[in-house]
Amino acid sequence: MKVLSVHDLKPEDSLLLTFDGAFSPQAALERELAPVLQALEEYADGWMPDVVKGKRQRKYARAAVWKSLEEDRDGNRADLGLYRTEWPALDMWLRLWLPPRAPDLGIMLTVKPLSFFAEAERCHHFVELVRAWASRYPVTYAMAHSTDDRALAGAPNFGRDDETEYRDGFDKIYEVCWLNVFGPKLVETVGRERMLSTPAHRVEELPSGSVLLVTWPSAADFASREARLAQARAHAHLRPDLDFDAVLRTLHERSAMLAPVEPRFHPDLAPLLSRVVDRAASYERQRRIAELSAWQPPEPEEWRPADSALPPDVEDMESARKHYSTLAEHLVALLHTEVPSVFEATPESLTDADFYFWREEFPKSRLREVIDEHAVPAIGAYLGEVLVRNLGGRWIPRQKLEEAQVLVGNRVWLPFVRARNYMRSRQSLLDYSLTYLYRIAERHRG
Repeated sequence: MKVLSVHDLKPEDSLLLTFDGAFSPQAALERELAPVLQALEEYADGWMPDVVKGKRQRKYARAAVWKSLEEDRDGNRADLGLYRTEWPALDMWLRLWLPPRAPDLGIMLTVKPLSFFAEAERCHHFVELVRAWASRYPVTYAMAHSTDDRALAGAPNFGRDDETEYRDGFDKIYEVCWLNVFGPKLVETVGRERMLSTPAHRVEELPSGSVLLVTWPSAADFASREARLAQARAHAHLRPDLDFDAVLRTLHERSAMLAPVEPRFHPDLAPLLSRVVDRAASYERQRRIAELSAWQPPEPEEWRPADSALPPDVEDMESARKHYSTLAEHLVALLHTEVPSVFEATPESLTDADFYFWREEFPKSRLREVIDEHAVPAIGAYLGEVLVRNLGGRWIPRQKLEEAQVLVGNRVWLPFVRARNYMRSRQSLLDYSLTYLYRIAERHRG
């Protein structure tokens, strides 16, 4: 069974749930945790896990859950994962802390995409699931919300350092999410009467003394103006020390950062920039699209008019060309596993190489002397070979590599100079991309 990872799907938002509660250490573990699975089986509307993963992977069944927990128990801790093999993707994690530590039940789940929760009825089922868990297990704090919006809000640190966040947790109302369960301590901090009078889609006191609060019927609609207004009203009500207009303004700013942006990339670099965007975290994706749509690559300067070409200054022209070919093979040897197309020496292989070097942050992640002595000559030679093979170019050898030229039409190009500029920084990999020089040379070949 191959599970569908949330990372297998295209970069987009997801629904995140975190649940931190407690359970009785006196009862048998299977009996004590059965309500977790009972609620999951009853309310997981269209996203029920079908795979249990502990030390090994099994088809979902309660017996498989108990077996996996038994296998994965390590001292006073046990963990397991729950997944799906079909869309939508599910990544669910169950963690138990056992005596002598205070018994703790931690649940984290991600369902992707968030758009799966556009229907109010499906969202209602999800709320009932969390309500069932929170009614059965005393909860400190639980929430469900857009993963992207949570990231923009600065969760879970909310401006604190890691040590403070770990020590204090969610000790006051830093944020109001689409779905919230505030434990008794938080309720008393705010005031039970104030908590229960919060303007929201649903506010319910649970048997444990916790309060369930849902701001809006649909989780997927969290960024709409109406949903943001409801979220701001609830937050400002629970935190009267905050300014309502400032809270609402911040929420609208986050919505604007997540609003879809139509890509308008430079046509020569669209295949490369689309892949660069796909590497961005989904909450940064739209901003990155806007930035790269506005960005224009600098016109290549690594060329001369053909009538200004430097003449060859080597004794053996053929030996010099073979040397360039050998240098280019060094790049093939370096990249062939990660970039198989490099064997083909095509324009597409240049784009693949551009993306590889950018993804690896190559100018920063490798030693500068290694880059200058080995990578730059190999990249320059490879670029030159692609110009020769695909545009009918011709090497004009020179003793100094940086003076070596490739004649294409009415221009000579300086591939080794381009390679040196290219390897200055991560941004230079885009500003001086191999792909863009090739496309400009292609347009000027006559």
